[in-house]
Amino acid sequence: LGRLRLAAMLHDLGKVEIVDEILKKTAPLDSREQLVMREHPELGFEMLGEVRELGDVIDGVRFHHERWDGAGYPCGLKGEGIPLFARIIAVADTYDAMVSTRPYRKGLGPSVAYDEILKNAGTQFDPRVVIAFGSAFSD
Repeated sequence: LGRLRLAAMLHDLGKVEIVDEILKKTAPLDSREQLVMREHPELGFEMLGEVRELGDVIDGVRFHHERWDGAGYPCGLKGEGIPLFARIIAVADTYDAMVSTRPYRKGLGPSVAYDEILKNAGTQFDPRVVIAFGSAFSD
């Protein structure tokens, strides 16, 4: 759990390399800006990549935007090919993003965000991780 917690805290580390005009933009990102933002998992991987002892932590940083169905990035990993830390972080990070208010939109209510996570089990998210999230959500 300690290593998972560390991976979760570091998962967006690569964003320190993204220029502020994109990172702090108060409107939705355009297609060019989205491409730049999509580089943050690889940037984080490059920053941590030489610390071999952080292998599972680095996997969480690098692969947290992969999707269960293989349509994610940066590598298009699919299903069990996505490291477990990354699959867990994907659910938690998505939930946080949905409930958080941004300058360009109001955050969703917790139950709405929860329902959206459930709806995407088996496509965007590992179904077993969603079940675990559901157990923690209802506690």
